[in-house]
Amino acid sequence: GQIAGQMRRLGEGLAWSRDRFTMDEGLSRAVQTVFKKMFDDGLIYRAERIINWCPRCLTAISDIEVDYQDDDGELVSMKYGEGDDTIVVATTRAETMLGDTAVAVHPDDERYAHLIGKQIKLPLTDRTIPVVADTHVDPEFGTGAVKVTPAHDPNDFAIGQRHGLESIEVLDERGVITVHGPFQGLDRFEARSAIVAALRAEGRIVAEKRPYVHSVGHCSRCKTTLEPRLSMQWWVKVETLAKAAGDAVRDGRVNIHPADMSQRYFDWVDNLNDWCISRQLWWGHRIPVWHGPNGELVCVGPDDEAPTGEGWTQDTDVLDTWFSSGLWPFSTLGWPEQTPDLEKFYPNSVLVTGYDLMFFWVARMMMFGLYAMDGQPPFHTIAFHGMVRDEFGKKMSKSFGNTVNPLDWMDKYGSDALRFTLAKGANPGVDVPIGEDWVQASRNFANKIWNA
Repeated sequence: GQIAGQMRRLGEGLAWSRDRFTMDEGLSRAVQTVFKKMFDDGLIYRAERIINWCPRCLTAISDIEVDYQDDDGELVSMKYGEGDDTIVVATTRAETMLGDTAVAVHPDDERYAHLIGKQIKLPLTDRTIPVVADTHVDPEFGTGAVKVTPAHDPNDFAIGQRHGLESIEVLDERGVITVHGPFQGLDRFEARSAIVAALRAEGRIVAEKRPYVHSVGHCSRCKTTLEPRLSMQWWVKVETLAKAAGDAVRDGRVNIHPADMSQRYFDWVDNLNDWCISRQLWWGHRIPVWHGPNGELVCVGPDDEAPTGEGWTQDTDVLDTWFSSGLWPFSTLGWPEQTPDLEKFYPNSVLVTGYDLMFFWVARMMMFGLYAMDGQPPFHTIAFHGMVRDEFGKKMSKSFGNTVNPLDWMDKYGSDALRFTLAKGANPGVDVPIGEDWVQASRNFANKIWNA
């Protein structure tokens, strides 16, 4: 992360252009054309919302790039307020309480009816915060009261929007506390322990549960624990795009095999949230928007002249790689020009790919193809296959270090043994686990067939 930041600053200092690092001129032209069209149609916009932020890679990442795993954490219950106006909340991220701007309860919860609308003291600070009534709160879960930190939690952000709450950021891009004297400058995990200790010293800790196993999001690139963070980003409004992608399968223009994969596809496109497409990375297609000295935003197409003059700068973010990848069915054929290749090969026929790319890539190609190509889907059939996994069920990957050289097994056990091992588990859409013992067993089986 530090190196990435230094490279960014060095690049800006030398006035380098990231355009020189894009893949090829044709793809860049297609990306810029689609972005401009969507921007003009109101489908691309800029807004401050909660995103998944990696404190190591120093970039936003999309929901589908989050790897969830069970971590050993802690659940801390603590008292807010004083005297009769005391209310108990619980959290696994005590460090975020410095940014709380409310406590929320269900409007029908009689236990807290006398507190709704009142101001209560936020511990360890000199602030008071309101108690608000919101139907999002589950009165049966925990104490029935939740702390609200709009700048560091997506559900809290939604509550904050409904009640006009302030959003106070207490963690910087590296996960370091930025507010409140004794904790300022501490890493988020150091601050967690320090804040719990300070609350304990004030007699505000009601209960502590350790370990508390819960699902935590990690960066798919570096496995760092992610932070939900309020950030200004670029977004795609997906409602109409996702509906079109779903309708194309429902009305039979596109068929999915195996058929049971269709429901998984519908579950995703029917519940898709707006897509964060901006990344704070060095490599990628730079967002073709120029910022003016007075807050102007000008989106530039491939044949447009960029604004010039004092105060005009291009947006420093780059596009999510799946934005450009989603254009593959037509960007490789010369689009937006009406080339002979485009006329001949779009729409294509069959897409064969792993089911793990259903949301990353397949749905994106469907949305972009239908949008940019006048309602024509990019292919009429999608055939999903499974993934090759090791004998422990883990996906084979070079980064995991669990891949094998098939030539070694062929030399040791024979080609037929390897073929049979793969073929016997190759049902449509089903993963194929494989281990050396299984190849050896297939060799023995092949020997029996030969002997017979």
